This record gives sequence, structure tokens and C-alpha cells, in this order.
Amino acid sequence: MELKQKAQAGSFESSDILVMVEPVEKGAGRLIELKSIVMQQFGEDLLSQIHTDLDKFGISDVRLIINDKGALPPTISARVETALKRAAQLQTGTLN
Repeated sequence: MELKQKAQAGSFESSDILVMVEPVEKGAGRLIELKSIVMQQFGEDLLSQIHTDLDKFGISDVRLIINDKGALPPTISARVETALKRAAQLQTGTLN
């Protein structure tokens, strides 16, 4: 999947997550800025899930800005997938 533009999915509401995606130069790697109300307890699990979701779509170069308000794993994966598809112009939505 090739990211072509900035995109986002989700919200700042309780039990949700806001995921913002930006394409970066090839070779830049995964730049992930993660804020979470449960960072201390589940930060490593959140990062692991995000990397797994990125692997699923073959994304190695991306900037993600993520603000988590206690979202459950299925919600996190859905928001990451939606933001990536919007950034790749495979789905319409916010910031495109």
C-alpha cells in the first residue's frame, strides 16, 4: 500500500482513538507518536498492535500521531486500517 496524503480516523471521545497518518520519505521508517490514558499499563501492547497492523498492510515508512482514550484492540485496528486506506486514497473520509 502506498500512502499518498495525510489522513485520520477516530475521535477524542472516551473509549476511542484518534489516528493521524502522514506519508514520509522511503527509508524514514515508522515514526510513531503515541499518547494514551493507559500508556503505563498497556503502552507496549498498543505499540505491538500498531506495528502488527502496519505489517498487515506492508507499511514500513509512515508517521503516525495517535491519541488513545482507552480504545479496545478491535477499535484500534479499525482506526489504523481506516486511516491508512484514506491516506492511500482507497477510501474517502477526513483530510482528503
